[in-house]
Amino acid sequence: MLKKIIFILTVFAVSFVSCSKDPQPEVKLPNAFVKEFAVNGVVVKNNSSVANVNPDEVLITIRFSTDIDKKKIDLSRFSITKMSEAFELVECSDPKSLVMRIKEKLPPYEYYTFSVFKGKNCGLNLIDSYSFKFLTKMDESDKFERIPTEDLLTLVQNKTFDYFWSYAHPVSGLARERLNSGNTVTTGGSGFGIMTIPVAIERGFITRSEGAERMLTIATFLDEKAERFHGAYSHWLDGETGKAIAFSTKDNGADLVETALLVQGLLAVQQYFNLDNQTESAIRQKIQKIWEAVEWDWFINSSNALFWHWSPNYGWDMDMNISGWNEALIVYVLAASSPTHSITKSVYDTGWARNGNMKNGKKFYDITLPLGSDLGGPMFFAHYSFMGLDPRNLKDQYADYWEQNVAHARINQAYCKANPKGYFGYSERCWGLTASDYHDGYTASSPTNDKGTIAPTAALASMPYTPEASLMALEYFYYVLGDNLFKKYGFIDSFTLGKKWFAPSYIAIDQGPIVVMIENYRTGLLWDCFMKNEDVQKGLDKLGFTYKGK
Repeated sequence: MLKKIIFILTVFAVSFVSCSKDPQPEVKLPNAFVKEFAVNGVVVKNNSSVANVNPDEVLITIRFSTDIDKKKIDLSRFSITKMSEAFELVECSDPKSLVMRIKEKLPPYEYYTFSVFKGKNCGLNLIDSYSFKFLTKMDESDKFERIPTEDLLTLVQNKTFDYFWSYAHPVSGLARERLNSGNTVTTGGSGFGIMTIPVAIERGFITRSEGAERMLTIATFLDEKAERFHGAYSHWLDGETGKAIAFSTKDNGADLVETALLVQGLLAVQQYFNLDNQTESAIRQKIQKIWEAVEWDWFINSSNALFWHWSPNYGWDMDMNISGWNEALIVYVLAASSPTHSITKSVYDTGWARNGNMKNGKKFYDITLPLGSDLGGPMFFAHYSFMGLDPRNLKDQYADYWEQNVAHARINQAYCKANPKGYFGYSERCWGLTASDYHDGYTASSPTNDKGTIAPTAALASMPYTPEASLMALEYFYYVLGDNLFKKYGFIDSFTLGKKWFAPSYIAIDQGPIVVMIENYRTGLLWDCFMKNEDVQKGLDKLGFTYKGK
């Protein structure tokens, strides 16, 4: 009993002494922060991203601001999206760095977010949380079965044509501006859409009678219902009522450039529908009436240049003359060709050519560019005016227009191949900068306005100029990217590979050149039709052009 009492007293004494001592202070960890990340050796900043990461093995390096205690690494304080217990440590001699391997092989072309949580880790107190994103490499395998090139060209033309056929406005037959545009139809885009009808007939997508009936519907609507201003149409029309729809507040009347793109298409199909029957005769008559009604000379506005816009409410307030070099050469060609409201050569020389100041002559990527802004501008400059106007052997005192368009397309491809901004996916086979939707809106992409977005129409509509480069792009777009790009109406409008963004849209002015310019590459069909027009020939002669067949 005595021994028990002594034991209890001893324990009590020891406890008393222990409790009376001051508690041991907690060791304070040094504050630190993450200085840099690297993925497979590529440095990436906090809250930034890196693309083209090999998914087979992903090594993440974290470099801290001070030495770390590698015995106190807590892997639970790191995370990656869609994965748990994802990491294993890799030996690293740098006392400030931690290297981790992602255990699993990742799927191709997927985004992942890696995060480091603030607080205690690696023997440090991290003062903040950090994260970055990375995108794994593309799967470069074919997504569709390989077919002969001619069959692929026909397939692309057929699917793209359907935008103008099945998705056309049910009343007017004109082309809707874009998907989900309702009654809003586009004047210039309809000019391109009209030109796809002869292609569809020749390729067997529709019959000649079906094409003629649709064309008569369109011509009748344009002649009898669509609102005009001194013979010119607005940028947008209501496809049911024909009333002008304002493109912007002051742009609610005539748009001479859009009108020219429409008339170019009308004159081409006027030559195509040449049979002596009631429907095709009516088409030709209505187109001639529309053609003669455009008061091109009125748009000079007491100056020596054509003006782009006129509004019934705001007059000439837009104050934008049409001067080169851009997409609008066709405006001056048609204005000079008009049998009723023609302009003089001096208007062309002064207003369009700026007395020679539209010339360039410098070299880019060792390619001489005859006209326009440095590096060429957006690719539609080489397409819109030349849907019908044949650039082969087309020359005047300012340029050889075949050389101009070939140089423009070659520079555009060379720029994408060089990829000075380092955008993911750009290459000699993934190229093409032009006006299109992009991940943050709509823009006219070019080498001087490059937002990382490729539009298939740029390379595909350049096929007459750069057949090898354009066919290379076509095969890449279709076979490698096709499951993301090739949809209901052919290739979607655009894509940004580095952001894994693919446009949900189709736009008439981008779809039309694909069909028409591929056909001009294959057969020259629309070039031959348009250039048969005697008024056009007279206009080109007046302006001092030489051209194929002359």
